[in-house]
Amino acid sequence: MTYSAPLADMRFALREVAGLAEIAALPGYENATDDMVDAVLEEAAKLAGGALAPLNKQGDVQGARLENGVVRTPDGFPDLYKQMVEGGWNSLPFDPAFGGQGMPWLLATAVQEMWQSANMGFALVLLLNQGAIDAIEHHGSEAQKQAYLPKMVSGEWTGTMNLTEPQSGSDLGTLRCKAVKNGDHYLISGQKIYISYGDHDMAENIVHLVLARTPDAPAGVRGISLFIVPKVLINADGGPGKRNDVRVASIEHKLGQHASPTCVMVFGDNGGAVGYLVGEEGRGLSYMFTMMNNARLNVGVQGLSIAERAYQQALAFARNRVQSKDDTKASNDGVPIIRHADVRRMLMTMKATIEAMRALGYYGAAATDLALRHPDAEQRKRAQFRLDLLIPIIKAWFTDAGGEVTSLGVQIHGGMGFIEETGAAQHQRDARILPIYEGTNGIQARDLVARKIARDGGETLRALIADMRSLGDALAKAPGDDLQAIRDGLLSAAAALDDATNWVAANVAKEIGATLAGSAHYLRLCGLALGAYVLAKGALTASQKLMSRDGDPTFLESKIVTARFFTDTLLPQGTALVAPMKASGRTVFALSEEQF
Repeated sequence: MTYSAPLADMRFALREVAGLAEIAALPGYENATDDMVDAVLEEAAKLAGGALAPLNKQGDVQGARLENGVVRTPDGFPDLYKQMVEGGWNSLPFDPAFGGQGMPWLLATAVQEMWQSANMGFALVLLLNQGAIDAIEHHGSEAQKQAYLPKMVSGEWTGTMNLTEPQSGSDLGTLRCKAVKNGDHYLISGQKIYISYGDHDMAENIVHLVLARTPDAPAGVRGISLFIVPKVLINADGGPGKRNDVRVASIEHKLGQHASPTCVMVFGDNGGAVGYLVGEEGRGLSYMFTMMNNARLNVGVQGLSIAERAYQQALAFARNRVQSKDDTKASNDGVPIIRHADVRRMLMTMKATIEAMRALGYYGAAATDLALRHPDAEQRKRAQFRLDLLIPIIKAWFTDAGGEVTSLGVQIHGGMGFIEETGAAQHQRDARILPIYEGTNGIQARDLVARKIARDGGETLRALIADMRSLGDALAKAPGDDLQAIRDGLLSAAAALDDATNWVAANVAKEIGATLAGSAHYLRLCGLALGAYVLAKGALTASQKLMSRDGDPTFLESKIVTARFFTDTLLPQGTALVAPMKASGRTVFALSEEQF
């Protein structure tokens, strides 16, 4: 089963929910015309379906491998990567001063969705490079930008982030990797683990962003600095120099994403790897968060992407698999399983969840553009706060949902879903890492309540709740039972989210343990409530377009029905979480460790 980009829904989410016209009107985005956006989407869809998707299963079966110290990617990957570079696909959202195309992050997010749906194991290298570019562009010196960004933006070089070490996991304050000053550079020594695309055979150089500790640095996160450590050093003339003191010790044998090499990296076997300080000593973690936040948004998009791939495969199977009679008909003849109620329930759950994720993900990407480009400083600040709030929700809710949707994909296949030949199992295996990397979803929930809500007492989220209620007022004036049911559900969600947010804001400082115990429930409520909001927004627009005969009625009607399904059947799972969220602290810590 191949992949076909859902362009109709992508365009709808871009234009009618995320506000592409407003984003394209921002300073610097003059080239993002409707014609240009459509051309980019069409060409990306062709490349995703025609070149990336056919290598997805082969990459899973063959996997990456380490041969004589060199990581070899699956057959076809180097040629495919060359095609991506020659097509300029890596440069889409970046500054033209470094060879970028200056397109909105909103458009780049839609394109990224296609790459990740088509071949996640391959596309991870694109995602990581994008984040590394963003970090250097924000925090690197002018000389570092000129030295590294042009070839990273083009894709000739790729970037990584090196955070985790064997003893530290997510606790970066315990990092031991050392950086000793040596003239105009530092010598880096130590080991990093779980480094995605830490080495590969698709680009001539790899630019590692490495967190390390200088000898006199204080303990904890305040002692961490950020360094650029290239695989191949750059000569004074900008050409390739000698190989740096960096090597791959091994690659991990993983549950999924076999095509993506996850490396154990060793720095400084022979005196120290040459590294260049980014910014100031001791501020490395704050700098790295630029890359991490970029990556967290895109990992959320990966959750959406793998869900879409699983849905397309399950839908095709359900349409063709004939089994059992139609319970609503007298005939005993077998029918395609898409006619069975439970299969239809699962497909609707997949479809509604995916469309909610897509709309909310694009909404978050639009906030990125507003925070970067809006001419009014206060509007930029407001957009940045909204983006900061959305990042943990998008990362965690999307990746949890990606696992749930891929599991439904296996279920729809029945026994055939458990057999590797169908490909349904690969999607679930590939999805399983997403709630773990770039900060586990528990860390995202902690970030949401202990940082984002605590920072402003929940005011940023209350502004979103106000938007939900304003949309409810608009829906009240719209015709049709479906829209009124959507309105009722949306207002119920707004009330539940307001109640929950007030509780979190009131308790996060004085009872942090109890608040954290319920934080995962709170984050899921946020995801489902905001998912309902963006679907309701789309449903209202679809209704207006139907009345004015503007667009495909079949597609527009499906937007309304899908939004109602989400509101009727999935949203109540979120509003029901308010009580468990408040109650969790009473029992989560009640047992002693010995009682487990």
